[in-house]
Amino acid sequence: MPGLALLPWRQLTNPFRPLEIVSADQVETIHRGSVRSLGEIGVEVLGDRALAAFAQAGALVDRSNRRVRLDPDQTEELITTAPHTFELHARNPERNVTFGGTNLVFGAVGGPAFVTDLDRGRRAGNFADFVDYVRVIATLDVIHQEGGGPLEPNDLPVETRHLDMYRTFAVELEKTWQCIGFGARPVQDALDVTCLVRGVTRDDLVREPSLMTVINTNSPLRLDGPMGDGLIEMALYGQPVVATPFTLAGAMSPVSLAGALTQQNAEALFLVALSQIVRPGTPIVYGAFTSNVDMRTGAPAFGTPESVKSQLASGQLARRYGLPWRSSNATASNVVDAQAAYDSEMAVCGAMMGGVNLLYPGAGWLEGGLTASFEKLIMDAEILQMMSEVLQPLAVDDASLGFDAIADVGPGGHFFGTAHTLERYETAFYRPLLSDWRNFETWESDGARTATERANTIWKRLLAEAPPSTLDPAVTEAIDAFVARRKREIARSDARTETAR
Repeated sequence: MPGLALLPWRQLTNPFRPLEIVSADQVETIHRGSVRSLGEIGVEVLGDRALAAFAQAGALVDRSNRRVRLDPDQTEELITTAPHTFELHARNPERNVTFGGTNLVFGAVGGPAFVTDLDRGRRAGNFADFVDYVRVIATLDVIHQEGGGPLEPNDLPVETRHLDMYRTFAVELEKTWQCIGFGARPVQDALDVTCLVRGVTRDDLVREPSLMTVINTNSPLRLDGPMGDGLIEMALYGQPVVATPFTLAGAMSPVSLAGALTQQNAEALFLVALSQIVRPGTPIVYGAFTSNVDMRTGAPAFGTPESVKSQLASGQLARRYGLPWRSSNATASNVVDAQAAYDSEMAVCGAMMGGVNLLYPGAGWLEGGLTASFEKLIMDAEILQMMSEVLQPLAVDDASLGFDAIADVGPGGHFFGTAHTLERYETAFYRPLLSDWRNFETWESDGARTATERANTIWKRLLAEAPPSTLDPAVTEAIDAFVARRKREIARSDARTETAR
C-alpha cells in the first residue's frame, strides 16, 4: 500500500546454524525419559476412537482407567514414518508454504476469547471483529498463514460458528489457514470447504495437503476425546497436525525445565505416534509451548529466560526426530506496552535462534493468549518484518565494499552525497512499518504519538484499503450454499440428539 512499508510476500529460510543449549547426550537423556514415561506411566485417553486405534496397533491399553502405554521400541518405530518436510497448498499456489528443514513460516494469532483495540477497549470476541481481523491479516504479507481463528466469534452459535469462520477464511484469504481440530465435525467441514475453494477432491488433498490444525494434549498426560477425534480425522486425509502439549513448568509439568521438557516430549511423541497409526506418513509438526508460571500467583509467564531455554532445547528435540518444529511469539502483558514488546522480542529471538519452522502464534497475541489485539498485530508484524530482513544474505562484493566512495570522501568527510550512496539510499536499509526514527522535535510536532497509537492508525488504514476478495463469485456461492446446508443438518442432528436424551 502506498506510504506503508509493507514487505512483499516471500518464502523464508533461516541461513543460521541453530543454537544448541544442551549436549547430544542430554538430548538422549530427555528422549529416554520421555519414552520411559510413555512405557511405564502412559497417557490417559478419553476418546473411544483414539483408544481403539492404539489398541489395534498393539499398545498396552488398560480400559479400566483408559491408560495407554507404548513400548519404547514401538514409539521409536512409529515416529520414523512422519515426513521431515512437507508443503501446504493455498488457494493461490504462489502462497504455498513449506515446513521443515530451514524453512520458516510465520502464522497469525489463533483462539483468543477476547479482542481489543485502543478505540473500543477489551471486549468479547464477535464475528464483525473476526472478519476485520482476518482482512488485516490478508494485507500483511509477512504473515504466511492464518492461525485457526484470530478470535472467537462468541456471538455465533457454538455448534455452527466454525462454518462462518471457514467461509471467511475461504473468501478473504489467498493464504493457507488452520481449521479447528476440536472434534471430527469441524475437520470434516473444513475438508469440504477446502475442496470447494481449490476445486479438488479429498483424494487430491491427501496428495496435496491444504489444511493444518493444532492438537493439544491436556497436560499432564491426557488426551481428551474431541482432540483425539480431530487428530484422527486430519490424519485419515493426510492433513498436517501441529502436536502441541501445553506444559507450563511448575503447574502442568515439573518445575524443572528438564522435567518439563521430558513431559512435553513424551506427550508430543504420543500424538505423533497416533497420527502415524492412523495413516503412516501423515505430516506432523513437533509443537513446543513450554514456558513457566509466576510462582507467586500461578499465572502463566511468557517471553521469559526459561521459555527461551525451552525453545532452544525443543528445537534440538524436534531435529532429533527429523520433524518440523513449532514455537510461539507470546506475551503475558495485558496491554500493548513495553512489556508486550520485549516479551515478544525475547520469544521471537528464542524461536529464530533455535531454528523454528512454524512461528505460531506469530502476531497479535496478548494477555497470555486470552486476547487478540489489533495494535499488537501491527507491532508483531514490525518484529517479523525486521527478523525476516535479518535472514536475508549480506552482500559482500566489489560494488558493496564502496572503495571508490571511501577514497572520494577521504578523512573527515561524509557519505550522504556520494554516487555510491545515491545509487542505493532508497533500498540500502530496512524501512520500518511502525517504528519512528525521526528526532524528538519532528516527532513532537507530528503529534508525539506512541508506537501503540501509530499501530492503531496503521491497522485501520490496512482495513480501509484492503482489496476485495479475488475468489471466483461462483465458488463463493457454492461455499455459501454448503454453509447453509450444513447449518440445517447440524441443527437437525443436534435436535435428534437432544430428543434422544
